[in-house]
Amino acid sequence: MNREKIVFAFFIMLALTLNFGFFLGDIDQPEHHSVYELYAAIIVSLIATVMKLGDRTHVGAVLLATSLVADLQLIIAAIIWGAMTHLSDTGMTPHAMASIVSLSAGALLANITSVVLLIVETMTVRH
Repeated sequence: MNREKIVFAFFIMLALTLNFGFFLGDIDQPEHHSVYELYAAIIVSLIATVMKLGDRTHVGAVLLATSLVADLQLIIAAIIWGAMTHLSDTGMTPHAMASIVSLSAGALLANITSVVLLIVETMTVRH
């Protein structure tokens, strides 16, 4: 077994599952979505992105693009959360929470695409 591929797949799957865990719940209810899970999803997603930087294949480029999309959407979601919590007079509103969860859903779709590409690439590799 290739340890590098195991670690790579681990971080891709962990990014997907953390994002999915954050996404679950009523879209406009802040108590259904943990800010710590969002930040964990961002950190793991960024680690997965860094791991994809060395791959020079076409599939590697697509994996990197999907990871960058997920990173961008999760970071924007965190910025909105921080702004609503610390800068807004109204605090976290259902509308803002819905925007955060919607951005997480977009990142989730990018994560699912990464996992599907990883599985397809694994299935096509011949020893």
